[in-house]
Amino acid sequence: MPAIHTRRPGLLLVAVAGSVILGACSSIGDSTRSALNTVTPYKVEVVQGNFVSKEQVEALKPGMTRQQVREILGTSLLSDVFHADRWDYVFTIRRQGVEAQQRRLTVFFKGETLDRFEGDPMPSEEEFVAALDTRARHGKVPKLEASEDELKKFDPKKDEKDTKDAQPAQPLPPLPASYPPLESGR
Repeated sequence: MPAIHTRRPGLLLVAVAGSVILGACSSIGDSTRSALNTVTPYKVEVVQGNFVSKEQVEALKPGMTRQQVREILGTSLLSDVFHADRWDYVFTIRRQGVEAQQRRLTVFFKGETLDRFEGDPMPSEEEFVAALDTRARHGKVPKLEASEDELKKFDPKKDEKDTKDAQPAQPLPPLPASYPPLESGR
């Protein structure tokens, strides 16, 4: 019987230690779960279809041929055998951190000429690129214009004087009359 009494305190100790560990795990689990909720997995950028810009839509004029429309907009994403006089241009993009975009443009023909077109308002190319750029803007924009004084620093006449004072350029050696063959005869 004494062996049984010595086992009970050991079992009690194991049970207490186990409950303490499990209690600690649950509190760690809560913080881990909240950390995992803030970290998101990488999502692949999905681009489908033809991007059509506002400038391209403005270039369309009724009476254009199918080839002229194709040169401006590219090949349509959807061509239907049952609706041969209708081309659908659909564009979708899904990126992580950016709201998904979807735009549609439908072009209608009468015979071989453009009759009309309708669709979503399209962004200009500049607006579209700005919407895709998710990088944070830091710092000030550099000045892209030079003053008259700054331009005088790069006076081409001054550069010509400097080159005249320098040693004259050596003439290049003459080119050979013929070149050796690239492969030797076998």
